[in-house]
Amino acid sequence: MKKISGARIVIETLIQENVKVIFGYPGGAVLPIYDELFKQNKIRHILVRHEQGAVHAAEGYARSTGKVGVVLVTSGPGATNTVTGLADAMMDSVPVVCISGQVPTHMIGNDAFQEADIVGITRPCTKHNYLVKNVEKLAGAIHSAFYIAKNGRPGPVLVDIPKDIQTFNSVYRGKRLTKRISYYKPNIKPKSDDIDRIVEMLKKSVKPIFYVGGGTVNSGLSASNHLHDIIKKTGFPCTQTLMGLGAFPTSDKQFIGMLGMHGTYEANMSMHQSDLLICVGARFDDRITGKVSGFSPKSKKIHLDIDSSSFNKSVNVDLTVQGDLGAILKLINERIQKKKIVFQKNKIKKWWDQINKWRGKNCLKFKNSNEIIKPQFAIQKLDQLTKEFEPFFTTEVGQHQMWAAQFLTFNKPKHWMTSGGLGTMGYGLPAAMGVQIAHPNSLVIDVAGEASILMNIQEMSTIKQYRLPVKVFILNNHYMGMVRQWQELLHGNRLSESYMDSLPDFVKLAESFGAVGLQITKPGDLDGLIKEMIKIKGPVICDVVVDPSENCFPMIPSGSSHNQMLLGPDDKMDGEISEEGMVLV
Repeated sequence: MKKISGARIVIETLIQENVKVIFGYPGGAVLPIYDELFKQNKIRHILVRHEQGAVHAAEGYARSTGKVGVVLVTSGPGATNTVTGLADAMMDSVPVVCISGQVPTHMIGNDAFQEADIVGITRPCTKHNYLVKNVEKLAGAIHSAFYIAKNGRPGPVLVDIPKDIQTFNSVYRGKRLTKRISYYKPNIKPKSDDIDRIVEMLKKSVKPIFYVGGGTVNSGLSASNHLHDIIKKTGFPCTQTLMGLGAFPTSDKQFIGMLGMHGTYEANMSMHQSDLLICVGARFDDRITGKVSGFSPKSKKIHLDIDSSSFNKSVNVDLTVQGDLGAILKLINERIQKKKIVFQKNKIKKWWDQINKWRGKNCLKFKNSNEIIKPQFAIQKLDQLTKEFEPFFTTEVGQHQMWAAQFLTFNKPKHWMTSGGLGTMGYGLPAAMGVQIAHPNSLVIDVAGEASILMNIQEMSTIKQYRLPVKVFILNNHYMGMVRQWQELLHGNRLSESYMDSLPDFVKLAESFGAVGLQITKPGDLDGLIKEMIKIKGPVICDVVVDPSENCFPMIPSGSSHNQMLLGPDDKMDGEISEEGMVLV
């Protein structure tokens, strides 16, 4: 077979991995690869304006499609600029392959121009990474990267390729004949005995709850479908994490709201008082559990996950089942059918009666106004007027993110992209860009705050270049809202550096990028603004000026348990809250 350059091998491996889109930014250390990109027409390259934006765009593409997102950057600052995005993908289990250029092999370690030990730097924030020093191993490293990124618990993988390796020649025999450089073999098949134990525990419970996380979405549509069938057969209530929204329809009466720090009263109280907690693809993180010693103290706990490292990490459980969630949930369904088990609804009637009493508190209520736009009202209107289009939503990070999670409807998986684990401000705009590339004819909306949107606002230039009709819906309260809320509630209302007093004119800013800018200040103008935003074919930035003093409730203060929630501005806890967020009894 004819020998080809390492740069050509990179392109050929990507083609064989069925890659259609790359998000990248060129530089000296990857010019041989960009030269090969120029010579082909099977892979589309999206030129971002910052490498962090490239990774977030790849995340949006990956999370909305289930495919691996691909990033291509140069050495030094090009590579180090990806770190935040890679850490974000690692925390939220997003399959991304990042290919970075590196200085020539003989210059590594000599502090050469634009040299950075990106393998060392990203080791803590990638699932795996490679430094390729032999062109013969280049194809194997790239194919391995894709395998590792998408199998088991998904995550980011980096492949660092020195410039000379890109110019050396080698034979590429195709994916099927290339030996992977990996011993990674995740366990995806659950044990049959564990399935029987799960079914028995489901039968005995009188206060059950399904606790569903983002792993269910990652597992694919079959996992969500099997979960839906089980929840319907059992009649059990279901709550979902921030990352899990859409795994089970949020409009269904058995969905009792998101749980956790800004979850609903009924979801958090149900978790606290349940006798059986079935965790499906979540990891008991601190924003969900609150004070671990007070987390769901009376329940038996089942944890289903592909990643065994999540088992008993922060919360001890009674049964752990490792495997692909789609496979586990399918087996549970089949076992219920085979044994002809009928779950008696009257057995959990008292439990549902109690949940409905908690629901009666209407914990998401807010005092609306005819004079000033309440952020919750703005999101409600956005949901009502876009629902028929089955939009894809991304968010930045802050109060607007929580209001979006509380008030938007998600009846399908993969329509909700947000930064959960890392909480990355600036995530939403480039993520929306990636989603729009993947779904060119769909309505894609980034729900943003005026502070977060400025973190990666330069990607409006990318949106302009590729004529992407991304809609940005800014809840503009002139504060870093969540920071201000915590300062108000937990730090004596000392608003240290959280006020944004030098904001741009977002209408003019939009117009400077070739987009349409819209601004409103009155509640009565919301319908018209949203309808206009949808009607416009190109990109739009909507500046929705909202009440600057509104806080996001419910809220579990740091260090508190699920039954110690603040439901509103006038709500008091049994005990004083210290400045560290601890409850002082």
